[in-house]
Amino acid sequence: MTRAINFSAGPATLPEEVLRQAAAEMLDWHGSGMGVMEMSHRGKEFISIHAEAEADVRELLAVPAHYKVLFLQGGAMAENAIIPMNMLRGKTSADYVNTGEWSKKSIKEAKKYCSVNVAASSEDRNFTYIPKQDAWKLNKDAAYVHICSNETIGGLEYHWIPQTGDVPLIADMSSHIMSRPVDVSKYGLIYAGAQKNIGPAGLTLVIVRDDLIGNTLPFTPSAFDYKQQAENDSMLNTPPTYAIYIAGLVFKLLKKQGGLAAVEKNNIAKAKILYDCLDQSSFFSTPIEKSDRSRMNVPFKLKDEALDGAFLKGVEALGMVQLKGHRSVGGMRASIYNAMPMEGVQRLVDYMREFEKKHG
Repeated sequence: MTRAINFSAGPATLPEEVLRQAAAEMLDWHGSGMGVMEMSHRGKEFISIHAEAEADVRELLAVPAHYKVLFLQGGAMAENAIIPMNMLRGKTSADYVNTGEWSKKSIKEAKKYCSVNVAASSEDRNFTYIPKQDAWKLNKDAAYVHICSNETIGGLEYHWIPQTGDVPLIADMSSHIMSRPVDVSKYGLIYAGAQKNIGPAGLTLVIVRDDLIGNTLPFTPSAFDYKQQAENDSMLNTPPTYAIYIAGLVFKLLKKQGGLAAVEKNNIAKAKILYDCLDQSSFFSTPIEKSDRSRMNVPFKLKDEALDGAFLKGVEALGMVQLKGHRSVGGMRASIYNAMPMEGVQRLVDYMREFEKKHG
């Protein structure tokens, strides 16, 4: 069997080592006579899987003791509504920074629950940069400040942490969580869909400071109440058990690889190979300001868009898939998450250089 070199933005490639272990344990997890998908979430077997996954999240991200780690459902899209339900805490407005498609979705959803102040936006330059903080117009009475710290579609990443004073900072880290160390203490809440760097679609990771939960909007469903979920170890309702299991295997692998500092070093090296190719080319280009480039999602375009089809056909013939850019942006996009090997990025770069020689 030959595995594809999968540049999908999500659901994304998973580590082969994890998939092989999951395959070996599919019918019988650790002598239990059951696969994880068949287990009761209340049984001792799954409770041990869940507890280890949470402990490993805490270790990898150095999560302070006064933060809750929740394994929920609904993805980042659901969190766009669940966050104002939980985090307004009697206030009527929130600040949002608009850096692209996912920021816009967050803003649109939040407007159903509160007044949204767009404190800064990079729409003036087609979302190709992150506004410097001195240009932000924050409201000191806001319930929270929300950012998307890595825009999966546009290829923007914060390489700095905004300073928001006493107003809690909330970050959608869906597409770069676990790709580098994070100072969790600088955030009131971090959330991430799992299907980029953690595991299968269906799981949402939420890390939230204790003092910020427990004052939801009156109509908040129980399953969306962070306090109730925390009090029930994320099992107020049946959790996405198999996704948590796979995520746990990924966390173990990240620890085995040396933790997030080692993972970040590898991600920096992978991104450099691809960005160096783009910067040295007059045939390919990326519009993103250098200081704000994502290490995880690299959008790029050909000088002649009429060649897009030929480019994609050529890469697919070599076993490289999912490189077509998002429909809202066009061009190409290479998502090079943790599980993308260096060899995969190098093979893409080699093909890009060959394609430029032939068509440039």
